[in-house]
Parts: sequence; structure tokens; C-alpha cells
Amino acid sequence: MAICFLVACSPSEPIRIGFVGGTSGRVADLGIAGRDAVLLAVELRNQAGGIAGHQVELLIRDDQQEPEAATRALRELIAQGVVAVVGPMTSAMAMPMVPIANEAGILLLSPTASTDELSGRDDHFFRVNASTHENASRIAQYHLRQRTTRKLAVAYDLRNKAYAESWLDSFRTAYVQGGGELARPIGFAAGGEAAMLPVAQALLATRADGVLIVANSMDTAMLCQQLRKLDQRVPIITAEWAATERLLELGGKAVEGVIVAQNFDRNSTAPRYRSFHQTYRERFHREPGFGGVIAFDAANVLLDALAQRQQGRSIKETILAIRRFDGVQEPLVFNEFGEVTRSLFITVARGGDFVVAE
Repeated sequence: MAICFLVACSPSEPIRIGFVGGTSGRVADLGIAGRDAVLLAVELRNQAGGIAGHQVELLIRDDQQEPEAATRALRELIAQGVVAVVGPMTSAMAMPMVPIANEAGILLLSPTASTDELSGRDDHFFRVNASTHENASRIAQYHLRQRTTRKLAVAYDLRNKAYAESWLDSFRTAYVQGGGELARPIGFAAGGEAAMLPVAQALLATRADGVLIVANSMDTAMLCQQLRKLDQRVPIITAEWAATERLLELGGKAVEGVIVAQNFDRNSTAPRYRSFHQTYRERFHREPGFGGVIAFDAANVLLDALAQRQQGRSIKETILAIRRFDGVQEPLVFNEFGEVTRSLFITVARGGDFVVAE
């Protein structure tokens, strides 16, 4: 019988789940979008009666994009009795958290940590976004088809090497196999606008046909500004990590024409997405972006699994038994390692918005 695991709880005892993400600092836009989407999912579930009459309590922790803070946050949540955690939002934080989750037998369900270093493992790390290999390979193939660039200069964020290096490896493989060329990648750990100028100068010194940036939205926007001061016309490509509204807000005219992929369709007319989008906007007065959309999916996967869990079965086992869950735009089908494949949409920053190109 479903939800038998709750019979030992008192009628008033809530079910505790956790959220861990970077909600402060330079890349807080992704973590805040994820946090708010998970909060919204829990609020909606509680308004609908909770799970078997039990309210869901969400415990939120900021990982500050620091490994020590992330591991401390996870240990605190485990000590407070959470049954699972949604998060983290970046691969750099997932790497130190996964061993702790495995030891405790607590499921980490990440919306957006996509490094291939965590792929193909039978562990307690699941995710609802595509892997870096899938995304980067498909993005490389798109640009090969366009034939607008052959040689790319590359800059990547050293502070999230688990993601950036994994992404670059997959992009390079597909791009080179298709006849393209990458200049030697330039790693950076940004310290402000002034620090981006020498990075921009080094990128343009390669005399490449275009620039590829693998970084968060804030650093990508600042690097684009420096690039545009030196060259108004060089094509700029980014990884999907940069695809938040903050890229548009901070980049302004400097990101006009920048090509960035996303794992959701901003123009979707799917009823579940339109309902979510409207509710999120009314609740938080801003766009959910890819972080919010995918985190909402992750939270609902967890909540649905809790509602269908049978006695003696773990949450991990429950998700693998169900396999297929409804996302706001498309079904989420987990493989045996807790990984899914999502659609990819190529967008262009144009007129202060992301316009779908393919």
C-alpha cells in the first residue's frame, strides 16, 4: 500500500525535506530561483492537503558556493531529519556533497548539477537536467551546422571546474570531430570587471572566429562587456549555465546577439508550464528562468515519490520504480542511474529577451 511509511508518524508531524543551493554571493541568481521554485512546489502541495494528510516542511540552506559550507549544510539537514534534499544547483558543490549523501543514504535530487564526473553511478545523487556531455555535444553540433565559426577562443570559470572542464571536454570532442577547432582554453577566477579585460584581450589575441564562454551569468555578462569594448562584431557563444535573466540585466547591449542554449522552452504553451509560470510570477515577481523551471520539476519528482512510496522502499528505489514523472514541459524519465534527458533549445539574446532560434 502506498505511503505506508507515514503510519508511524503522528497526524501533526510534518515531512521534512531540504534544499541546498547558493543563495548568496556572485552566482546567487541560480540558487535563489531554485530555492523559490522548490518553496512554491511545497506550498502548492501543502495547499492541496500535503502528503497523506501530513504537511511538508522545507528546510533551506545556503551553500555559499563554498565546499565547506555545502557539506556543513547537508550534515545539518541530515541531523534535522530530512528525508531527501533538493540540490545542490552547481556541480562544484555536488562533488563534495555526494559522498556524505551516500554515507547517510539520503537522496540528493539536483536540478542543475550536470557534471559527467557524477554520471553512470549507482549512488544517492539523482538529477533532472541533462548531463554536460549531452548539452555540450548538441550545442557544438548546432554551431557546426551554422558554419559561422570554425575556430573558437575559449574562456571558462575555474571555480566550477567539475562543470566547466566536463562541459568543455564534450564540446571539444564534438566540435573537433565536425571539423572545428578550439584555441587553448583560458581559465579565470573572476574578481570584478577590471579582471575581465585581460581575459578578453587574451581571447581576441587568438584571432579566432568567435568566442566561447563557459561561466555563470554574471561573469559571462562582464566578459561580454569587455569583449564588446575591443570588438563589436565577434560572435559570442555561451554554455547553458549563463542562461539566466541576470545575463540580460547585467550585460545589456553587450550581450545582444549572444547565443546560449537552454533546457526549457521559454515560449512553451504547455498548460502545466503556463500555470507554473503565472503562479511563480505572481508569488515572486520575476521570471523563474531555467533554474526555477528545473528546480520546480525536481521538487515535484520528490513530492510525487513521497506520495507513492511503499513500505520498506527508499525514495531512491521509489523513483527508479516509477521512472516516469510529469514535468512542467515534458516527461522526465529516469534511467537506472537516476539521470534524465531533456530537450535543448538554442536561444539568442535579442532586445532584452531570449529568443528561441532552434
